[in-house]
Amino acid sequence: MESSQKINRIVIAGGGTAGWMAAAAISKLMGKHLTVTLVESDEIATVGVGEATIPTLHIFHRLLGIRESEFMAATNATFKLGISFENWRDVDKNYIHSFGFLGQDCWAAQFHHFWVKGLRKGFSEDIGEYCKEHLACRQGRFAVAPNQELNHAYHLDATRYAAYLRKLAEAFNVKRVEGKITRVNLHEDTGFITSLNLEDGQLIEGDLFIDCTGFRALLIEKALHTGYDDWSHWLPMNRAVAMQTTSQDEEHVPYTRAIAHDSGWQWRIPLQTRTGNGLVYCDRYMSDDEAIATLQKNVLGEPINQPRVIRFLTGTRRKHWNKNCVALGLSSGFIEPLESTSIHLIQRGIIKLLQLFPSESIVQANVDEFNSQTRVEMENIRDFIVAHYHVTDRKDAPFWRHCRSMTIPDSLRHRLELVTQSGQFFKKDEELFNTASWFQVLLGQGLLPQQYHPIVDFMSDDELKQFLENIKSSTQSAVAKWPNHMDFIRSYCQTDDMPMKAKAT
Repeated sequence: MESSQKINRIVIAGGGTAGWMAAAAISKLMGKHLTVTLVESDEIATVGVGEATIPTLHIFHRLLGIRESEFMAATNATFKLGISFENWRDVDKNYIHSFGFLGQDCWAAQFHHFWVKGLRKGFSEDIGEYCKEHLACRQGRFAVAPNQELNHAYHLDATRYAAYLRKLAEAFNVKRVEGKITRVNLHEDTGFITSLNLEDGQLIEGDLFIDCTGFRALLIEKALHTGYDDWSHWLPMNRAVAMQTTSQDEEHVPYTRAIAHDSGWQWRIPLQTRTGNGLVYCDRYMSDDEAIATLQKNVLGEPINQPRVIRFLTGTRRKHWNKNCVALGLSSGFIEPLESTSIHLIQRGIIKLLQLFPSESIVQANVDEFNSQTRVEMENIRDFIVAHYHVTDRKDAPFWRHCRSMTIPDSLRHRLELVTQSGQFFKKDEELFNTASWFQVLLGQGLLPQQYHPIVDFMSDDELKQFLENIKSSTQSAVAKWPNHMDFIRSYCQTDDMPMKAKAT
């Protein structure tokens, strides 16, 4: 059922990263014609562990006019050029999934086809030699320069990021209301949300409501009963234990570490002055106590806080926009943090909402388009994450044997067959991860295409060898000009609480 109510009043339920990203974007980009109210309670803690991002965040920051160095200093941020996957293919076998592009494509075939033939001939080197961001990960180099391709992301303090965006939003007249939501009121005829009751007696009325209440999903699920598709049969992880530690020099690398264990994997995210740590696991294979002990045994530095267990169910809301409620962040669904996609999905939801924002009243065609696009994106990300677990040589533990043998989505099965048999990748417009990402991960997990595109044979062996050598040489030359990335951070965006001895250049 559609509503004839004109959209003037936006109510955001919940703060955190999702709430304040939405508040900042809507108020800055659409706020002249709207009132925006955000309701949150200081007594309700946010998850606050989404500390790694991907390069698409540049799009959001560009829309909001955010200056990179200022944002990084405010959020204790460092640069992220990729993820190091350790023990995923097998114990003691590691690889890097870097951002950026691999080599040079031609009209008919992507670079990896040339690389595969070169590998057969014996003159291709490690795939990372043909990507600037990959090489910079390994050498610990990075700098931001004018007109540079924005293929970097960030490690950041999620709590500070929310506070930074709150200041921006409040400068554009977002009203923050302190309080706990006790009731969601629905229109008796349309079933649309009309208002929120707060514990202190306040009534917050609105025309469009954005649910940023996290896993509780107070509006989209508890009030509107939207439904949830459980993906745990493909993504069995359902727990994470997180803690922060003091920084160690050896941790200041420009990439996230994803270290596989017997029943899960550990993240290590280096900020300027501390390190974020966590262990993601499935409670069928590891207890909470075992997870805490495993994490504590494998961190560096001194603990800053006590480990806390976060429970989740991988999957997606059946509708991300239902009636006059849009779910963002954890209330919309959750795909585990392996490839740092959570903040990206919040951003995508906000941008899609603004693109489909109703000029008069909410119409079902816009709602359906929003849900269709979101579903496709969620499923594509899901398949990419499932591939990390399923394409593996590990047989040393029950968890990994389960992942090797589990059923996978038909869409992923087709993609793996296509890559294995012909080396072909086709990126659809809605997909987040490009060919370079898929190839690096599948190659790192042990999958090598059986064939390459025939256009590669138009080159002689000497021409192919020179082609690969030129790309490698230009990659090395570019990265050699970049300084040590922590030296660059100290001169570009150091946070105020960096220790004095570390500030020296």
